[in-house]
Formats: sequence, C-alpha cells, structure tokens
Amino acid sequence: MQEKWKTIVLRHRRENLRKCSLQPLVGHPDLTFISYPFAATLPAFRKHTLILSFDGPLLSEKDSQSDLVLIDATWQLAAKMEKGLAPSINQFEKRSLPDTIRTAYPRKQTGCIDPLRGLASVEALFVAFKLMGRETTALLDHYYWKEEFLALNQFLR
Repeated sequence: MQEKWKTIVLRHRRENLRKCSLQPLVGHPDLTFISYPFAATLPAFRKHTLILSFDGPLLSEKDSQSDLVLIDATWQLAAKMEKGLAPSINQFEKRSLPDTIRTAYPRKQTGCIDPLRGLASVEALFVAFKLMGRETTALLDHYYWKEEFLALNQFLR
C-alpha cells in the first residue's frame, strides 16, 4: 500500500497566530504544522518533495503524489527561514503557482519580492491543492476574504 502524501507547514514561531490565515486549519488531517526553529528534527521526507517558491516550474496535477512544503511566516521571516533551512530545503524541488493568481488579503507589510504574486498562506495552499488535484473542501471556510479571493480568481471555483 502506498503511503499518502504529506503537506508540511513550516511556521515561524514568531508568526502572529491571530492574523495567520492557516491557524483555523491546525488539526486538518492533511496538514502537519512544524514550528521553526525546530523543537525536534524535521520529519523524513520522501525523495520527491516539493516546496512552494516564486522559482521553479508551475505546480500541476503531475505533482499530486509528492509531499509538499509550505513556509508560513511574514516575508521578512520567510527569507530568514529559507537561509537557515538552505541545506535541508535544497533537497526539495521548487514549484511555483501561476502568476495570474491575485490575493484578496489586504497587505500591510512590506518585503515581498513580488507583491503582485504574494498570496496569503491559505490562498497559496488552496491554489496548490487545486492544481495538484487534491481535496480543497473546507480549506477556505474560515478565511475572511474567501469570496473576494475566489471572485478575483474565478477559474479556481
């Protein structure tokens, strides 16, 4: 029997959980949240693990059987995490999301390398699951800007 794919959310410990778009998904059966810096070692990843990035080929349904890693932090902290994780995440294949996706999140912070493509974490997760052909039911249920996000990106409905 083939083991089910994993989705790992690497969350910076300084992430403001009250504002975190992924917080309502803690306990979701398809997601594992790991705090950075790590209190324990990272889980074992399979050979074909993907990480969401602005670089790399577009994520697609061909990637459906791969593990997925998502970094959840402010843009500034995410950049620091990537540097700190460099030896570990260099083993992952980078995948990107279509640059036509638009966020509905009212961004107040700066530091995103491409503000037009910068998505809220829950938006990125939803798009990734959709492109991979994974179940998206309930991912956006608690996202305040759900309707605006789906209206901006009608092809995701």
